[in-house]
Amino acid sequence: MSTRNTKQRQIVLDAVKSRRDHPSADDIYLDVRQKDNRISRGTVYRNLNHLAESGEITHVRVPSADRYDLRLDRHYHLFCVGCGMVVDAPVPYQESYDETVAAETGFQIQRHRTVFEGLCPRCRAAAGEH
Repeated sequence: MSTRNTKQRQIVLDAVKSRRDHPSADDIYLDVRQKDNRISRGTVYRNLNHLAESGEITHVRVPSADRYDLRLDRHYHLFCVGCGMVVDAPVPYQESYDETVAAETGFQIQRHRTVFEGLCPRCRAAAGEH
């Protein structure tokens, strides 16, 4: 691995660490470009993928765009179908689901991912819902 890749990877990781809003790759790219305008979009994407694969960040798959999370523990997410916001869900990860599915199917389950979809309070209020 070259020194440049290590430096660029650290800049990308620092950009993820500086946020608490489950940023998209484009959000991170825009943040990184403010620090080093020579970094390409492809470099940011490759480094995000490397960081996720190495377990330094979590890759969160949601309908509109993949997001990234600094939290490494197993947890669920809420996705607003109105504004696209992603937040952590306040319920514990259910390991029993992994065990049940493994027992029923013979799969060796590593984890499951759950994203709850709906409207956030701000979008509900804008739509006139209570």
